[in-house]
Amino acid sequence: MGIFVSVPKTVECVAIAIAFAAMLCIAAYKSAGVLQSSGYGNKKFFKWLKKKGNLTFTRFCLLALLCLLSCAVISLCFPFAGEWAAVAGLAPYIIFFTAYYFADRKIALRSPVARTPRFYRLYVVFALLCAVITYILVTLLNFADCVWGNKIFCLLRYCPLAVLPVLLLPILMLSNCIAKIYEIPHNKKFIRSAKKKLAASSIKVVAITGSYGKTSTKFILNAILSEKYRVLSTPRSHNTPIGIALAVNNNDLKNYDLFIAEMGARHLGDIAELCEICPPDVSLITGICGQHLETFGMFANVVKAKGEILSYTKDTAVIADDCYDLFAEYPCKKTRCSCASEIEADCNGTRFTLTLGGESRRVETKLLGEHSAHNIALAAQVAFAVGMTIDEIAKAIKNIDFIEHRLQLIKANGVNILDDGYNSNVKGARAALNVLKTFGGRKIVVTPGLVELGVMEDEENFQLGKNLVGFDYVILVGDTLITPVKRGYVEGGGDAQKLIVKPTLAAAQEALKEFIQSGDTVLFLNDLPDIY
Repeated sequence: MGIFVSVPKTVECVAIAIAFAAMLCIAAYKSAGVLQSSGYGNKKFFKWLKKKGNLTFTRFCLLALLCLLSCAVISLCFPFAGEWAAVAGLAPYIIFFTAYYFADRKIALRSPVARTPRFYRLYVVFALLCAVITYILVTLLNFADCVWGNKIFCLLRYCPLAVLPVLLLPILMLSNCIAKIYEIPHNKKFIRSAKKKLAASSIKVVAITGSYGKTSTKFILNAILSEKYRVLSTPRSHNTPIGIALAVNNNDLKNYDLFIAEMGARHLGDIAELCEICPPDVSLITGICGQHLETFGMFANVVKAKGEILSYTKDTAVIADDCYDLFAEYPCKKTRCSCASEIEADCNGTRFTLTLGGESRRVETKLLGEHSAHNIALAAQVAFAVGMTIDEIAKAIKNIDFIEHRLQLIKANGVNILDDGYNSNVKGARAALNVLKTFGGRKIVVTPGLVELGVMEDEENFQLGKNLVGFDYVILVGDTLITPVKRGYVEGGGDAQKLIVKPTLAAAQEALKEFIQSGDTVLFLNDLPDIY
């Protein structure tokens, strides 16, 4: 028993615990990135793990099996070394974890890990938990060896550590639960600070919500308003309480006249929660469709959730023409946006007539698609309500640049690339396909399908497949959603010879290289984050 509690044995246990914590942290990096993409929600992360074709857990099981067998073989090869044979048996763990690391590097996350303070805090908790669990396991194995005294067990006592790669994902999820003990109150405090800061400022708030077009319209509105005002807006697709709080707390509001807040929702009450933080002076509803039915359950709940913004609007609300009637009963000042007409769209851009306050101007933009004209019109209507003239707005429209990953046109080696990677809604998909049709040469679509449509998911993906008929090549990515897309394509009369199925986006890009040529146009429609 004295040997078991000796200083050398304790040092050995600590060293093994630290080494395994480091190896497990390296192996878990990509999985932690997916957990981050899941909004740090264990339920959503677990759903990703159970997804058909997801080999993450299988790969960890294979890693465990290789470590177990190799550890046993190495340990048994050095019986003359006594109990140090078990320590020698740890070498395969280092070898196979290193091999796993280099193999894992070849699999890129479509949503790269954002090394935020929260991510680091999660990783510290994970590392500590791995170290503690390993230390306890090693200590118990050494204690069993000391009590039992069996020679074979002494040699093989570190083989059970092979269970750790199998436990890696559960440990990661447990670490997330532990980290939330700090994160939840910390986030609430951070959000309260933003709310207080906004209430004390004179900045005017413009809030944008809708089932689609929120981020695109936000960038367009920012570009237009910036011609006259100092504008702060939530970055990228940040549309949650934390996203809004980050934009507010990380900036001096005295330096801005307007704050554009994008507001997203997946449940009833989400918009109301955001409006409590920053009540809008002017609000905008870009459009309504069945997006996020997976969480809303029914279309009526989508309308009700988006309509929450109207109850908090102080001055006026701008509502897209095609969904205006859905909000007719809300008792706030509303403006129906139907100010874009005579729209002409081709591969060189979009032109349309803008009418505001009884005046009309012919405007043009490099943005592609008829839907871009409607997004610009929505932004123009808001800018007009805020105080810009039609001439100021028309001038600003001409200077609007492409929006990253939203039908962004990229030209490379004679090939036109339409990057619509952040488009995952039904209407946006149809608009993107219509834009693709305006280009000459061969037309190729790369897509994994549409997500978060609930009971409508199969139906809408089936229809998407039918809409893909007629293009020169169609590459379907993944396996979760492509079955109804493929069925719709075939039943819609598509040429099976032109249909290619690849498991990953990287594989799809490799397939493209085999036949792509100058003059082709490739549409990347909805580059799904890894959780799908």
